Amino acid sequence: MAINRAYKPLLDRLGITYPQYLVLSALWEYDDLSVGAIAERLGLDSSNVTPLVKRMEGAGLVVRQRNPSDERQVVVSLTADGAAMKTRSACLGQRLFEAAGMSVENLVQLNKAVQTFRDSVSRFSPTEPTP
Repeated sequence: MAINRAYKPLLDRLGITYPQYLVLSALWEYDDLSVGAIAERLGLDSSNVTPLVKRMEGAGLVVRQRNPSDERQVVVSLTADGAAMKTRSACLGQRLFEAAGMSVENLVQLNKAVQTFRDSVSRFSPTEPTP
């Protein structure tokens, strides 16, 4: 939520939300991803990503197409406007670094630690104690 607050004024000027920015970020890294792959990269359910992608398609940032080799999959690709948004949003990362008051190296280390924690929690399988 704190990151969202730091980004909100800039995202408002770009006309996108923070979750949409995250989807775009995933596509800037690897274009032509399935909805499921985007959801996995963001740690979300596909059911949460689908409405985001639909709104983004309506805004002209992405296009959705059925995967010809697997009709169950929807592949999301950047449009020229979606790709151009990367340059327009370049200041967002800098804004986060400034707000955090930390070096880029420290933030990268923190991000890796949080990802490791997330992955560990995702693998956690609680068992019932035996009486």
